[in-house]
Amino acid sequence: MDRHERKLDLAARAAWLYYVANNTQDEIAAKLNVSRPAAQRLVSLAVSERLIKHRLDHPLTDCIAQAEALRDRFQLTYCDVAPADPQPKDPIANLGDWAAQTLEGYLTSKAPTVVALSAGRALRAMVSQISPMNQPQHKIVSLQGHTATDGRASHYEVVMYLADRVNAQAYLLSTPVVARSAEERAYLQKQASFMAVQELVRQAKVAFVGIGEITWNGPLQQDGSYGDSEVAELLDLKAVGAILAWAYDRDGRLVPGSINDRVAGMSLDLLPRDRTIGVACGAGKVEAIRAALRGKLVSGLITDEATARTLLASD
Repeated sequence: MDRHERKLDLAARAAWLYYVANNTQDEIAAKLNVSRPAAQRLVSLAVSERLIKHRLDHPLTDCIAQAEALRDRFQLTYCDVAPADPQPKDPIANLGDWAAQTLEGYLTSKAPTVVALSAGRALRAMVSQISPMNQPQHKIVSLQGHTATDGRASHYEVVMYLADRVNAQAYLLSTPVVARSAEERAYLQKQASFMAVQELVRQAKVAFVGIGEITWNGPLQQDGSYGDSEVAELLDLKAVGAILAWAYDRDGRLVPGSINDRVAGMSLDLLPRDRTIGVACGAGKVEAIRAALRGKLVSGLITDEATARTLLASD
């Protein structure tokens, strides 16, 4: 999708919010993360491009309606739904391409901005679609460690990749995803480097996080963050999902037990209250996404049309 097509997509969302959902231009600006004059220009562009007739004449109509329905049902501050290919070769790549538009909205800012990121496949797909930039005033900050307890590095760490792509400053956590013990975690989190990154997270304007499902051979087990015994324990505790390796149940409540006592990354309480955006899709992740929304572990969501339809059909 080229820049003109992306601009038309954004104009279509703005037009739907204005003409169908009766949002004010201030509300449109807040929902699309643009300035009020930019929101006005987007609505005007939709009119000039003849997207507006008696109805919104654009293939994104259903996606926009789904995003608004999810926003209302789960009291989200941000929601975007990517149109789904009926037979996608790679749904995560498709979602990453769509989510990149939202991330670019923050990265193109001239004002110094702190952007915080977890790791994972969806986020890797998202940052791979970011256009090269020169934004040395920005800080790209990691929310979790990037190694397993045995020292194996994750293939899906994204902070350095994104920082190189946009020539921004990178801040990594020098911890494993999950420490070997609660005592080790306490020691690691007392280090000056950890506390410096923690302070940056408190300043973050936005956080993008992956949402993982708790299942045998799931992403965190494949990456080595969880071992077999830990997955078994989490399943016994009725955990269904994880964000930054913090495991939670179907109501979005963190489960008790040794795993959450050893998560060595940032606490979920430190993430931006109104701009923590989950990026996830797929039938296998629906329960984990729904639980995160129920528990308000994220305040925003970027997903695809098929996943949104399932989330709205049963909650």
